Amino acid sequence: MNKIIETIKLKTSMQEKYIKNILKLLEEGCTIPFIARYRKDLTGNATDEQLREFSEIYEYSKKLEEKKEEIKQNLLQKEVLTSQLELQINQAKTLVELDDIYSVFKVAKSSRTLKALENNLEGLANIIQSMKYNIEEIKQKAKTFLNENIKNEQEAIDGAKDIIAQRYADDLKSKEIIRNILENHALLECKATKTFEEEGVYKLYKEFSQKVKFIPSYRVLAILRAVSEKQISVKVEIDETQIIENIKKYKIPSFAKESSIFVLEAYIDGLKRLLLPSLKREVLTNLKEKASNDAIVLFGKNLHQLLITPPVVNQVILGVDPGYKTGCKICVIDEDAKFLDSAVIYPTKPQEDYENSAKTILALIKKYKVSAVAIGNGTASNETASFFARLIKENSLELKFAVVSEIGASVYSASKIANIEYPNLDVTIKGAISIASRLRDPLSALVKIDAKSLGVGQYQHDVNQTKLEKKLNEVTEDLVNKVGVDLNSASYKLLSFVSAISLKLAQNIVEYRQVNGKFKTKSELLKVKGIGSKAYEQAVGFLRIKDGLSILDNTAVHPENYDLAKDLLTQGDLKAVNKQEFALKYNVSIQTCEDVIKELLKPGFDIREELPATVFRDDEVTLESLKQGDELSGVVRNLTDFGAFVDVGLKNDGMIHISKMSEKRISHPMEVLSINQYLPRIKVESIDRQRAKVSLSLI
Repeated sequence: MNKIIETIKLKTSMQEKYIKNILKLLEEGCTIPFIARYRKDLTGNATDEQLREFSEIYEYSKKLEEKKEEIKQNLLQKEVLTSQLELQINQAKTLVELDDIYSVFKVAKSSRTLKALENNLEGLANIIQSMKYNIEEIKQKAKTFLNENIKNEQEAIDGAKDIIAQRYADDLKSKEIIRNILENHALLECKATKTFEEEGVYKLYKEFSQKVKFIPSYRVLAILRAVSEKQISVKVEIDETQIIENIKKYKIPSFAKESSIFVLEAYIDGLKRLLLPSLKREVLTNLKEKASNDAIVLFGKNLHQLLITPPVVNQVILGVDPGYKTGCKICVIDEDAKFLDSAVIYPTKPQEDYENSAKTILALIKKYKVSAVAIGNGTASNETASFFARLIKENSLELKFAVVSEIGASVYSASKIANIEYPNLDVTIKGAISIASRLRDPLSALVKIDAKSLGVGQYQHDVNQTKLEKKLNEVTEDLVNKVGVDLNSASYKLLSFVSAISLKLAQNIVEYRQVNGKFKTKSELLKVKGIGSKAYEQAVGFLRIKDGLSILDNTAVHPENYDLAKDLLTQGDLKAVNKQEFALKYNVSIQTCEDVIKELLKPGFDIREELPATVFRDDEVTLESLKQGDELSGVVRNLTDFGAFVDVGLKNDGMIHISKMSEKRISHPMEVLSINQYLPRIKVESIDRQRAKVSLSLI
């Protein structure tokens, strides 16, 4: 454990006392959201992100130490573990280093090496590798190694060279040198296959070559997808000339006799036949892993920005799932997301029934006092937005609409949770409810959908799916716990992201609520089947009861600090309280005291309230009316490594390339933009009317 603590200290710069505290808390079953929020004094105020990184380093370090012990035990059994080798193993800092050390002792060797060893040519290899003899002397010595399998001295020398080639390939220093050369100088080369589509999406990679170290992750993923679709082939190439010159210079000593030619030939053979192919495969593996990890990080950031979009509170919302032939599916939900009504209208082609569609919508607006409209951005979205723009103008309505992403709405409408929530409604209406709910409370609505179906990133199907799911769950969990969850209205899916609440416990909470009515106090949570003292401790601070018996239950104040909070509430001006005095009185840190006061000053506070509100529209934009140089406004829908996709009111999102985002050079769009960010001024750079694509730039 001491080694692990030292490693964590080195990689995180955390103080040892905090490292030990965090490890103890994790061992006790504390969750990362709980530790970050309620144990700040024990962690040095570490954030969720820092604790996640800590956890990853800890798990990797633990795996590394376990692997070291496993290798030492294996080598001990083989009776080859020396003190020097043990020191090498103990000093290894990565799993790759350990694999390099252990690879020498694995049974798996090239067939040529094994054959030479089986024919006892190791002694001859030692003689040749000493480089003390001339060629004739080596030939004479080779004759003493002949047997029924080795018929002449040339076969003996060739076999010995195979052993020397293997030694070169197994040499740790040589391996590390070649690995570094590949990482810094290797090229990734793409060639078109026989089935290559000349005007396909991969035409850029027909004859493509770029240094491995400079290839951006999104390009790696595109290339790998092209390979999987048999459009191109790839290989890693390196100029071997300089490597061979270095072998001559540094591996062949000045005292070497002419027989050193055998050693040089063996080293070059070991390089080309054994070492380079292995390390080139490693380069491709590392490229794919890095690209996958980078894409997963991007997914996480995009998802966070999407989920943290501010809710539209205290409004009755009309949700619209646009369509042509089957019409636009309409629903109305109230301020608490309760379903009120539904309808189907046909304002778009082929029917274009404006009169009856308007009549239906006006009746719903009047009956339920609808104050906002959410329109899905899929098929017929633009025409539907035009319908509402006309309706608002002609009837002078105090109404505005927002176009929201409907990605995943169909996934939700056919899901188990949708069937539980709306068992008697048609699938199409459930989709409209999902669209309306995204405007009302994006976090509550979107957690019901598999994060991989939300389209917030690039190449989601090409990355490590286990890591992706873990990352997206962590992002969702951290944000849900920062925002807080209404115990009396949250779906079981939303509750399942609360600290220490499993899916089963979340379902038990909803079932308890259905049988016993609304929770009046947080302590009532202990009556729910399966929730013990530990789960209660870890979860309760992240839950809210809006109309409970105590104001404290509508805050993030943990029940363990309720006595402190009640005492503070008796004070006149909370901002003038002597925090140190109260911290000493209740044996808590000043940080805890400050956090409690902050909650008491704003009960029911939602961190999303501090973010820019959702932007509504009452006008329309058409592709036909656009021209180069026009100025538009829009909302960022997705970010990739190379650009941003922006909803400007057209059927397809416009694209701002990274080069058009800033006068200064930026390495990633996230440096200047975020998902759901409103952009008041965007310039139209070019229009491809045939492909319905618009290129934009920030002004």
